[in-house]
Amino acid sequence: MKRIAYPINSNQTHQSLKRGLRIVEAIATIGGSATLAEIARKTALPRSTAHHLLRALMEFGYLIQDGDARTYTLAPKLFRLTGSSWTREQLSEIAMPFLDELSRRTGEGSSLAVLRDGVVTIIAKREPESPVRVVQEVGATRPIYCTAVGKVLAASLSEQELDGVIRRTVFEQKTAKTNPSPAAFRRELARIRLSGFAVDNEEHIEGIRCIATSVRDYTGEVRASLCVTGPKNHLPQRRRAEIRRALASVAAGLSARLGYGLRGEQGDRPAWGMDQADRAATLK
Repeated sequence: MKRIAYPINSNQTHQSLKRGLRIVEAIATIGGSATLAEIARKTALPRSTAHHLLRALMEFGYLIQDGDARTYTLAPKLFRLTGSSWTREQLSEIAMPFLDELSRRTGEGSSLAVLRDGVVTIIAKREPESPVRVVQEVGATRPIYCTAVGKVLAASLSEQELDGVIRRTVFEQKTAKTNPSPAAFRRELARIRLSGFAVDNEEHIEGIRCIATSVRDYTGEVRASLCVTGPKNHLPQRRRAEIRRALASVAAGLSARLGYGLRGEQGDRPAWGMDQADRAATLK
């Protein structure tokens, strides 16, 4: 059967491609997330044209529309193709709905931390509605050896990286429950790799408990640690399973948002612990 060749309007295709790339560049320039109005203004495109192109870019997997905010953000596919990662500001903005969900489900404060150059830093937080709360500051640093967020991040390091961190770390007795021993720290990291969770049982600040787990991105590597924190009487032993279920579920959602587990956008399976989705299912 003879195929019918339909003419292609190369000028129109070129114009659509050019406009689509302008939209991607505009969103990146704005900070990785923008509304339709902002995009139309930045690109000088009619709103209807911008909306049509945005829908196409979403269909091809280059953009994601975040629900309530109705903003368009760069999808993990773009970061995978360019081999780049999110800035702290971008990661913080992406994480906020997930922190909201975690605090809503647990009734406690939640936070997200990253490890850069051996320093653990809180980059996003959500305070609980309760009048009794633990105040956290975005930008604050945390000891890697006696905090839940720090221990989760340390557990993801290679032996060579971990050796370097331990050499540079001053192990101090923060509270009566702090174990300032590098050897004990290594043993605890081995347990964290098996369970997927880390606990700070008043080791950093007296009267404060935290539970944390990992967040991964499209490479399969740990990108951040997600934490629930509160006064010790809010996080007794009997609530640990409940908190872990919420953490595993929300961490799986945030990891998926960063491209982890998507077909064709995942690195090797984690060398330690279970998948967040697997952990969430196991803990039900």
